Amino acid sequence: MELQHEFTVPVPVERAWEILNDVEGIAPCMPGAVVDEVRSAEAGGQVQVDGRVKVKLGPISVTYSGTATFLEVDEAARRLVVKAAGKETRGSGTANATITAVLTDKGDSTSVAVTTDLAITGKPAQFARGVMVDVSNKLLGQFVDCLSAKITAPAETAAGTTPITASAPQAAANGHGTPRAIPPRAEPEAIDLLGTAGTPVLKRLVPVAAVVAVLLFLLKRRRA
Repeated sequence: MELQHEFTVPVPVERAWEILNDVEGIAPCMPGAVVDEVRSAEAGGQVQVDGRVKVKLGPISVTYSGTATFLEVDEAARRLVVKAAGKETRGSGTANATITAVLTDKGDSTSVAVTTDLAITGKPAQFARGVMVDVSNKLLGQFVDCLSAKITAPAETAAGTTPITASAPQAAANGHGTPRAIPPRAEPEAIDLLGTAGTPVLKRLVPVAAVVAVLLFLLKRRRA
């Protein structure tokens, strides 16, 4: 399944590039996500990020644990390619994605085009593509709102807000391959897929329910 998104970061492209490379800094803005460790295979090598994502399906919670690898970090082209692979911690479901982000200079702001090639198995796979698009749009909106708030909030006045600074991939590469554990923070709320997709799901179910109601009405009339 391929998903296309575009959003705007309210800073020039040079700053936006640093921010979107700062995995630790933007992690609190990722719904349901926790970054556990950032490491590099060797100095200057591919950066890998270990983390978890929590998803809620009604009364059922699913946690994916996995690794994201920065396959391409092209500063000249302002292009990032990340491969993410995760597995349910208590199940057989999987989630794999290749995310490509391209930044475009818009003067005082930056446009970010994101293409995600997503493959999932397990309970979340029950959602149709249209629902997944609606859900991903809402989650991206939450991410962008949070990111914009962190970028524009002054450090001395933003209570509970940590300004985004250094580039995680660059910092990890400078660490000569030494894994860097991330200080623990409060566990984020799980992504409520049913809650997030509530309206889109209802929109899709209403026509089906209407057809079923008509069929039942006709069957009752025939029996009468």
